[in-house]
Amino acid sequence: MAKRRPSGDGMVRKREDGRWEGRIVVGHKADGDSIFRYIYANTQKELTAKLRQNIDLYQGIDLTEQSRMTLAEWLERWLVQMSATLRPSTLEHYRKGMENHVVPYLGTKMLTQVTAADLRKLYDTLKRCGRKNPRPGQSLGLSGTTVHNIHATLHQALRAALEQGFIPRNPADEVEPPKIIRQPMKILNEEQLDTFMGAIEADPIWHDFFYTELTTGLRLGEICGLMWTDFDGKAGTLQISRSLHKEKGGRLVAGDTKTYAGTRKIVLPPSTAQLLRDRKKKSFSPWIFHDPIRPEAPMNPKSAYHQLKKLLAQTGLPNIRFHDLRHTFSSHALASGVDAKTLSGILGHTKASFTLDTYTHTTSDMHRRAADIVGGFLTDYLGKEMKPWQNAENGAREAST
Repeated sequence: MAKRRPSGDGMVRKREDGRWEGRIVVGHKADGDSIFRYIYANTQKELTAKLRQNIDLYQGIDLTEQSRMTLAEWLERWLVQMSATLRPSTLEHYRKGMENHVVPYLGTKMLTQVTAADLRKLYDTLKRCGRKNPRPGQSLGLSGTTVHNIHATLHQALRAALEQGFIPRNPADEVEPPKIIRQPMKILNEEQLDTFMGAIEADPIWHDFFYTELTTGLRLGEICGLMWTDFDGKAGTLQISRSLHKEKGGRLVAGDTKTYAGTRKIVLPPSTAQLLRDRKKKSFSPWIFHDPIRPEAPMNPKSAYHQLKKLLAQTGLPNIRFHDLRHTFSSHALASGVDAKTLSGILGHTKASFTLDTYTHTTSDMHRRAADIVGGFLTDYLGKEMKPWQNAENGAREAST
């Protein structure tokens, strides 16, 4: 057997057509034979520079024959690997993003040959004309947020390829994805909340569902997936341990919560705990909120969404999403003095910092109120001693105008 050549070893020759060709060892086959990467240039000097870059790139890398798979082949393999850890709905979301927006453009390209330039070109194309079957009047291009999410999935897949030794680097590391444009958060203010509560008060079928949502901030799949075994009427607590989601084909299944922190036990407000105690006495379903027509089945999240839209239209309230009820609960909770760490636990956020970042608008208002309180306290405490500072500041302001 020939001596095993180390990765990075290479050779140079001048071709009959006048161009220069170089090759370096980038890995080895199962039988020990070398796997080469070929580089071409018009001059020996140009080739030497390219070789030096590639030798540095592949130094310490030992690719296998599987590195010759295409990007489409790798993405399919990666999705199979991820199926053990991702929720089916998340896995399907990843699959659709890759199949619809990545594979048609780069799927046939060899995994090791995908470059940062390829990804930049892909993202530009998607932003310009990446939408499949646009509705009349709809933009042909995907939003920056959608393209950003595609980048995040592709980056994760390529990172796994790097960790498993199939590529020498992750080209997505070198690409700046489109920025996510955050839409202003929509919540119901106190007056709108009173209107909404009045509307559900007159609805015996949906009152308990929406009252519980507005006093707990549960995700839609979480509240629809609640069972009586999750409720401790004596302690007034609720265990959040599952979430309903739709599988491919439309079948509803109960799966894990969105994150590991999503599995949690929350203490209910007294009014909500009493509401559920009273509801349990009249219930013949294993589900706390069951399908209005089929008590043996859980509430369909789609039905709850449509009912919300119906209530909003009837009352003339803003056309918010169901998730905005969660935002409404959270914003009012923070404004009422619930600390971010406690609220983070109620919401099932992984970190309290995420809660603070999400509800910056509320915490900013809280900071202003705190500053007013502190300012008033100092004025009362120092009394007339603050007057010279205030007068000096006012005088300087008047002089500058």
